[in-house]
Order: sequence, then C-alpha cells, then structure tokens
Amino acid sequence: MRILAAMSGGVDSAVAAARAVEAGHDVVGVHLALSRAGGTLRTGSRGCCTIEDALDARRAADMLGIPFYVWDFSERFRDDVIQDFISEYQAGRTPNPCMRCNEKIKFAALLERAIELGFDAVCTGHYATLIDGDGGLELHRASDNAKDQSYVLGVLTAEQLAHTYFPLGTTPSKAIVRAEAEARGLSVAQKPDSHDICFIPDGDTRGWLAEKVGTATGEIVDRSGDVVGSHEGAHAFTVGQRRGLKLGVPAADGKPRFVLEVRPISNTVVVGPKEALAIAEIAGARFSWAGAAPTASSFDCHVQIRAHAEPVAAHAEVSDVGVRVVPEVPLDGVAPGQTAVLYVGTRVLGQFTIDTTVSAVPVGA
Repeated sequence: MRILAAMSGGVDSAVAAARAVEAGHDVVGVHLALSRAGGTLRTGSRGCCTIEDALDARRAADMLGIPFYVWDFSERFRDDVIQDFISEYQAGRTPNPCMRCNEKIKFAALLERAIELGFDAVCTGHYATLIDGDGGLELHRASDNAKDQSYVLGVLTAEQLAHTYFPLGTTPSKAIVRAEAEARGLSVAQKPDSHDICFIPDGDTRGWLAEKVGTATGEIVDRSGDVVGSHEGAHAFTVGQRRGLKLGVPAADGKPRFVLEVRPISNTVVVGPKEALAIAEIAGARFSWAGAAPTASSFDCHVQIRAHAEPVAAHAEVSDVGVRVVPEVPLDGVAPGQTAVLYVGTRVLGQFTIDTTVSAVPVGA
C-alpha cells in the first residue's frame, strides 16, 4: 500500500513508520505543524508539536530512508480543536481535545488530504488493533492494556477505519517499542511520552482559559442553593474538582466538597459531597459507530468515560434522539462534554458526547 505515516517526533510514530517500511509498503512521512508559533523545545514530557519534535521526526524519516514533509494544519487545529475547547468550557462542559484532534485533524483533515494524493492509508503510532469481523472492519483494544488508546480512537467511523494502519496494536509492551527504536538507531528511543494538553504545555488550564475568555465573578453554591463561596470564572472549574475552591463556608459534616455542576449562564458553580458525584445514567445526542452499527436498539455493553478509566458494565439504548446508558454501578465524577465509549468485549462499538447526567444521590438524600 501507499502509506502516509503521521510522525509526531515521538518514539511510537517513528517505530510505526519503520514497521510500515519493513512490511514493504511505500511510505512517506509527514509531521503536522499545529501551531503558527510553536515552541522551540519541549519541557520534559509536556507539550508537543515543537520545532524539536519536527526535527526529531525528520531525523527518524532520514534513518528510515523515506520522504518527509511538514504540513501546516495550524488553522484547522485552531478552529476545530482549540476553539472547540474554549467554547465547550464556556458552555460549562469538559471537553477532550485529544478526541477532537483525532476526529477533526488526524483522521479527517489529514486522511482527506492523504486520499486526495493517492495514499491508501494513514499510519499512526496509536496502540489499537483492527480486525476483520463479520460486519466489516472492527476497532479493538491493543494487546498491551496499559498502553491501549482505543478510547481516544472511538470517534473514528467505518470509512476512516478502512484507511488507517496501526502497526503497534499487537505489541505486548511499550518497552519492546523502545528497544526496537534503539536497535534501529532512532534517536527518539528514550524520548519521554507527551502528557497533558499539547497547546497548554505548562499544564495551567485555569490560567490559560482566564487569559482567553477573561474573568467574571460568580457564586459557588451547595446543592440547596446556599452561597458558600465565590469564584472568578465558572469556566475554570470541572466536575469532580476538589482543590482550589476556596470555600468560605465549611460543610456541616466537616467533609470536603467537590464540584458537582457548572452553570455557565448564571456563572454559578455547584458543590457537594463526594458521594453526590456518583452518576446513575448518562445520555448524549452526538454519537457515531466505529464500524458496523449495532443491530439492536437496546443492548448490554461496557462503557468507558476516560482514556484510562476502568470500563463499567452497562445497558445502552439507542434512539433517534441519541444514546442513553445505565451502568450497573454508578460512574464517578462524570461531566457533560466528556466522551463515553462503548465496548463489547475488546471491540469499540462507538461513542457519544455526554450531554446529560443523572445523579445516583438525589438532593436531600
């Protein structure tokens, strides 16, 4: 096949490209410039898409003897990922920018251009596997559960899966990938993995949002509506947050309180006891299937609400208005805006963006 290898400058994408070459494919490497003012250097494991990353990707491509290009996707990234992130927080939701980047950039904008240029597939260093099933190509978890990235790939459609290539999915461990990179002479063999949000490399999400959308004083209230504190912008809070609340009124039982809800219209943050974070039901209208859609409108599955969360057994119902999921045991600290990925065994069935949640602990209980 003609393969376009997306090379981030990290060890995973470099080894994925190397394996594609070794498998006999016609491979071209490409690095995505996602910022017009990218930093020169990374700070340890923070950030990505720096000039250093682009140079690391180029060096890897040179070692592999493949053509290499840098494509400017900064405008698409700004519009589809960064602006979406800001808008979601302003709406009182907790977005996942990695999901949006996979959906809108790596497997939409990049894949579209790759197909236009005659490539058969885009190769990435994601840890996930593709299996030919009875209903067509299926997305499954990686062999190494600790590195599995199928959750952040749950937004891919059947058409996109047909043009993707994940060479690392069956690798038993990340240590094997690093050892392979070392043996191939790739300089990124021991390069740290990137963490946190790539466009907020210092990790200060609250400060970054305040700079982008400004501050506005509002109230922090308990579940009964009593004012217990104030804040300088509801957008800076996420469901499940405990630190940084600076509450002026202690809880009656003396226990710590957590953010239960963010109300952007009134610029209000609702706090309460940890047990009130338990969620008995989630639902969302924006959903997609990773391969063949389920044949039944009601089915048992497992639901995962974060990239490294444990999947929870659940029952799902699909209708014209969206997807509703009832877990067998309450989910912890779910926020609107998060992505719920549905699994049947190791297979990714599909995903939806959580719009509404139902607490397992009614007010006053």
